[in-house]
Amino acid sequence: MNMADSRRPTREELVGLKGRSLRTSDLLTMFGTRVRNHQTVPMIQEALHEAGLDTHPSFTTCGLTTEMLVVAKSLFTEAEDEAEEEVLPGTLPQQSFKIGDVPSARNGVESVNSSALLSTVTHTMRQKNYSQLPVIDGLADLKGVITWDSIAARYEKGEVPTLSSAMIRDDLPLAEVHQELFTRLPELQRCGYLLVRENNGTFAGIITGADITARFHKLAQPFFLVGEIEFRIRRCLGPKLTGDPVRALGKKYQSGDFSRLMFGDYVKLLATDQQDARLAQLAETNWATLGWTGVDQAQFVAQLDRVRTIRNQIAHFDEQPLTVRQTDELYQFSGLLKQLL
Repeated sequence: MNMADSRRPTREELVGLKGRSLRTSDLLTMFGTRVRNHQTVPMIQEALHEAGLDTHPSFTTCGLTTEMLVVAKSLFTEAEDEAEEEVLPGTLPQQSFKIGDVPSARNGVESVNSSALLSTVTHTMRQKNYSQLPVIDGLADLKGVITWDSIAARYEKGEVPTLSSAMIRDDLPLAEVHQELFTRLPELQRCGYLLVRENNGTFAGIITGADITARFHKLAQPFFLVGEIEFRIRRCLGPKLTGDPVRALGKKYQSGDFSRLMFGDYVKLLATDQQDARLAQLAETNWATLGWTGVDQAQFVAQLDRVRTIRNQIAHFDEQPLTVRQTDELYQFSGLLKQLL
């Protein structure tokens, strides 16, 4: 558990900040952290929004010593959200994906020493469903790697294999945590694994094809979920809110084309608590046009806005996967939209 998880102010404590000024660093301290990153920023944003609050200027971008005003959510956020939406869809990854970014690359590597019996090694491989096992003396003296294929090759030659005769010694797939992952994928595909070393030469972990598949699933799943959500939003809202409701959002939407809207615009179409009184009033009309009598407008818009925040986080290409709570939020909202189609 990180510091931010262990210290989170109550809703009452946050509501008590409304109308007060405080420094960015003081807000972070309230949540048990001193830094803003892919984990702490969404968590603090969510807590503030659940309490109906925001900060001006936004705590996400201002300096740590900047004095911010804690305000009711939507008082200052419209222009900021619009600017954010315009930037994020075109955002590209800011750094390459490293070997060390795969969790198993730093989770340690089980190995045997060169004096072990082959029967002991194969028992461990069967017991733990390993396809290969490194043979390492000490912390960094790699003698070779034993695999089921290398053992079978000895039997095919009519030999009774030993650990020494069966292990592979040459052209072992070695990688270091600081190296780029994608340049090593062909080698991983060919050999089935990469042995990973820290910069000091000690072995830190092992990456297999299964690890890459699991990592891809965690990273790619949110993109597909958000894409599915946007598709369903357009199918749910587009047929009924194309035209005047879209044009009411501003000059750049005078075509009335719903497909040109960004995610934040969906919120503006339906939110009754936004700063623009005209749009807030129109949101009531828009909601009535949808005819969703069995859906609570406030809850729907609140969840839509939370999904917007998650979507913007995804657009930053954070190498860390979403939390279980965030992923569940996407699944739940996608499921709700499916019911409304």
